[in-house]
Amino acid sequence: MMKIILSAFVVALSVVGTANAAETWWPQFRGPNASGISESARPPVEFGPGTNQLWKISVPSGMSSPCVWRDWIFLTAFDGGKLETLCYQRRDGKLLWKQDAKAEKLEEFHSTEGSPAASTPATDGKRVVSYFGSCGLICYDLKGKELWRHPLPTAQTAGSFGSGASPVIVDGLVLVNRDQVTGCSLLAVNLETGKKIWEAMRPDVTQSFGTPIFWKNKGAKEVVMSGSLKLKGYDLKTGAERWSLAGMPSFTCTTPVLGDGMLFFAGWSPGKADGPMPAFADMAKGADKDNDGVITPEEAKGSWIESFFKSLDANGDGKLVAEDLELMKANMAKGENVLVAVKPGGKGMLSESQVAWKQTRGLPYVPCPLYYEGRVYLVKDGGIVSS
Repeated sequence: MMKIILSAFVVALSVVGTANAAETWWPQFRGPNASGISESARPPVEFGPGTNQLWKISVPSGMSSPCVWRDWIFLTAFDGGKLETLCYQRRDGKLLWKQDAKAEKLEEFHSTEGSPAASTPATDGKRVVSYFGSCGLICYDLKGKELWRHPLPTAQTAGSFGSGASPVIVDGLVLVNRDQVTGCSLLAVNLETGKKIWEAMRPDVTQSFGTPIFWKNKGAKEVVMSGSLKLKGYDLKTGAERWSLAGMPSFTCTTPVLGDGMLFFAGWSPGKADGPMPAFADMAKGADKDNDGVITPEEAKGSWIESFFKSLDANGDGKLVAEDLELMKANMAKGENVLVAVKPGGKGMLSESQVAWKQTRGLPYVPCPLYYEGRVYLVKDGGIVSS
C-alpha cells in the first residue's frame, strides 16, 4: 500500500512565508486540513542538490512526512526496534530532541509496503501529537516533554499492512482513524488531557488507511472519513454519524479534500473493473508443494506469496485455499472505484442528487487528490497525473 523509503533524509529549502501561522506552517499530514495547499507560503520553483538547498541530514527510517511549525520539524521514525518522535531545528537541521514511544509490542506491518512509523505527527504550535498503531497517542510539548499518552490496543490491520492514517487536531480535539480488521472506529480525545471525548464505531465498514478531515458543512462542524464501500460524515462535537455515501472502493487509502464548497474523494482498489483474479490453481503452482489444494505459511516461504500471505488469507484461518480467493473476489466486486464531488448539506444515506458529478479515470490507489483553483488533480500509481 505504501512504498518503503530505502534511504531517508530531510532537505530544507529556502522559503519566504508570511506571519499567518495557520497557513504558512505545515501542522499535520498534507498541511492545513490535509489539503496539500498553503495559500501564503512561497517555496522556490526550482530545487534540488545545490539549488535552493539550505541543508541536508540523514534521518531514521519511517513512512511519515514532515510536520512543520516555525523553527521545528517533527517526524516519527522506526529506529533500532524503537518507535520515536523526533524534532529538528528548521534553520539548520540540528536534532533538538527525540522520544521513545516505549511500545511494548509492535503492530504487524508489511515489510516492503509499510512501517510501524507511518503516521505523520500533528501540532497546534504548543503541542505535538504522535500516533502509533502499536501503542496509541502520545502528546509532547515543543521541548519534548511528555504531557500525556492515550494508550490503545495494538492495531490489527487488514492483511497486516500496518496503520497508515495520521492524527489531526481540530477545535481542541485529536482525531484518529482506528479502522482495523474488526472494531473499526473514529476516535476523538481531548488535546489538553488525552481523555477520550467520543468514539464512533463503524460496524458497516472495514479497514481504511486514510486520514480524517474537518468540513464546515453548511455551518455544521463535521469530521469526514472514508472506509470500505462508504464515505461518512460525523458530528465533530459528539461523533454521531450525520451522513453516509455508498459506492466507494472495496478499501481506501486516500483522504478527501475540500473546494468550491464541495467535498472531493478519489479512490481505487483492485476489483471487478481490473479483470479476473488469477485462479487458485495458477497461484498455487510452485507453492502448494504437496498438491493437496492448501498453501501453508511454510510452503509459501521464498515465494511472492510469503509477504502477502495474510492479505490473501481472507477467512483468517492460517492457510490459503480456493475459498479464500473466491471470498476476496466477492468482497472486491462490491467496490466502486471513483472520483466523486459531494454537495454540502446532505444528511442520512445520501442519494445521487447529493452528488454533483463522478468520474472513473486516472484514479489513485495511495496518493490523495489535490484541489487547487477550480481543478482537482489526481496522481495514479504508475506515474500518470490528471486534472
